[in-house]
Amino acid sequence: MQIELLPTTAEQLPLIVNLYQFYAYESSDWEQEDVETDGRFYIHQPHLQRYWQEPGWSAQLILADGFIAGFLLLERSELPGIEAPEFADLFILKKYRRRGIGRALVQQLMGDGSPWLLRYYRQDAVALAFWQQLFSELPRPPRAVWTEEEADGLLTYLINPPVH
Repeated sequence: MQIELLPTTAEQLPLIVNLYQFYAYESSDWEQEDVETDGRFYIHQPHLQRYWQEPGWSAQLILADGFIAGFLLLERSELPGIEAPEFADLFILKKYRRRGIGRALVQQLMGDGSPWLLRYYRQDAVALAFWQQLFSELPRPPRAVWTEEEADGLLTYLINPPVH
């Protein structure tokens, strides 16, 4: 299977919003989210638009053999003292899961040894299992970073931390 990351433009915001509905649906059980009166999950549009406005932020489609398999949202860390891109949101459609797509993306992006920030919720069983497995395969163990949001279950790690 050929895996490709395809950068998007602001004109593709509706496409990302549509895919984000599936992402929101999958996390609705542990996030305790309900749909709005129009039957869709709430998406904070100003935040989503930042992926085409902020330096170091991007929204990319994941293609598998030319078909849309999901998306990857990348940000710049906004945590004090951490200058690294953030692997913000990874979503892979169920049809394409368990085929090594996520692992291939992580190896492609993080494999050069540069530092990356990773944040995910402890309550997200799929993300927890995925990252815990990948942590065991990294050349250097990730470094846990404590933030006040950890009380809400948001786990933060520095992948490829600088060696002191």
